[in-house]
Order: sequence, then structure tokens, then C-alpha cells
Amino acid sequence: MEKIDVNSKIGKIIKAHPDALEALVSIDPKLEKLRNPILRKILASRTSIAMASKMIGKPAEHFFAKLAPLGFQIDRDATAASTEKIERPPFMDKLTEAHTKTLDVRPLLESGKDPLKQILAQVKELPTGHTLKIVNTFEPVPLIKMLSAKGFEVFVDTQSTDLIETYFYKAKPDSETEEAPPTRDRNGWGLLLSRFKNNLVTIDVSNLEMPQPMHTILGELQNLPTEKALFVHHKRIPVFLLPELAQQGFEYRINEVADGKVELLIYKD
Repeated sequence: MEKIDVNSKIGKIIKAHPDALEALVSIDPKLEKLRNPILRKILASRTSIAMASKMIGKPAEHFFAKLAPLGFQIDRDATAASTEKIERPPFMDKLTEAHTKTLDVRPLLESGKDPLKQILAQVKELPTGHTLKIVNTFEPVPLIKMLSAKGFEVFVDTQSTDLIETYFYKAKPDSETEEAPPTRDRNGWGLLLSRFKNNLVTIDVSNLEMPQPMHTILGELQNLPTEKALFVHHKRIPVFLLPELAQQGFEYRINEVADGKVELLIYKD
């Protein structure tokens, strides 16, 4: 069975054993949120035992005690990875209520819905010099990466173990913050199709509502063998997905077939 320590990710532990989810939930009521599939997808993959331990206010030994009977090998000598303290940026000192839009996404998450569509709608309408404040129960790491790449300044304020406020300040107009067009478009498209001719996994997300296309693609990539490529039928270039692909070490090519019809080839070299 897999060896784990304080830095092991909750999501990986859940995938490693069918009874791990129930074992973790039994540690503390605050971990009941792991039953929510949306929260589990977003939160568990980025949360370590050390982070979860801090969140519920109990030592990591509580986790080890529940997981050891399932066959996990426990490494108690490992130390938690240090986290760098983020300084408060200047825009926070100039924050005003009139220029701040607050969006509490906790009710949406509790109902099992993904708030990304509502968040992006607010981002689109946000005037330059204004701030979007997201109230949540965890740090929205994927969203931070997305909006940071578009020129937003970000500050995460942890109020308590289950209340986190994230501020996104729009410092520049849209014309200056738009991402550059993807450089990895059709380059080598035909050669890559030939290379993966007998090793393609094909999915069609063109009829799915946001944010399901992104979640579906990332879900497929989690189980994609290294020798295979994922061929995606989409209706648009998924600009928010591309930074996440790069972060996870995937290469991609984009083929714009027609208006409202895009093909993506995602693979690892």
C-alpha cells in the first residue's frame, strides 16, 4: 500500500483506497465537505494532510490513526512543507466599499454547484480599478492562477479555518489584460495526429455548459496513460484551461475548424 506523510494530498489518498473517504470524514465534521464531489475535485487535490490538520485543529496523528488500518504506510518523520507568507499588497490599503463587489460562493458550493460561471460573469463586468471579493471556505487556487495570468492583483485573507476571503483587483483595462493568443496552435497538428493515431482518447464537450468542459477535460487527463493523447471537440478555445495544462506539464495543440468548432490535442512528451 502507498506510503503517506503530512505532505500527502487528500485527493490522492482518496483515490488510493475505496474506504479512505469515509475514514477521513470520520475524523471531524468539518471534513464532511469532502462528500461534495465539486468541493472534493477542487479542494482535495491541493490539500495535504498538514493543511487539513490545521483546518480542523487536530494533529496529523488523527489522520494516520484512521488511514493505517486501511494499509497505508505511515512516515511520521516527514515535516510539513513550509508556506511562504504573502505580504499585503498596496491595493488593499486603498480598498473602498464602493469599488468592491462581494460574491459569497459558499451557498452554491453547499448545494453541489460550481460557482465558476458566476465568478467569471462578475469578472467580465468588473470596471478597471475595482475589486472582486470572493468569500469561500478554501483558497481558490485555480481561479487565482487564471486571473493572475490576466493581470489581476490578488490577495488571500484567511479569516478562520473555514472562512477565506480572496480579493481580485483589476489594475488594467481588458485590452491590456487579455491573454495573448495561444502560440501552440496548429504547429505540427498533422504529425501529432499520425503519432497518436492508435492512441487517441476522444471526448466531445461542445454541448456542455461552463464550467463542465474544463472539469471533464481535467478529469480525463487524470487517468490518461502517458502514451496516449486526449482529442477534444470543443466550441471555443478554453483560455482558462490552458494555464492549468501548462502547470500540469501537458502539451497541447489547437485546431480552429470553423466558427464555434475547435479541436484540441492534449498530450505529454
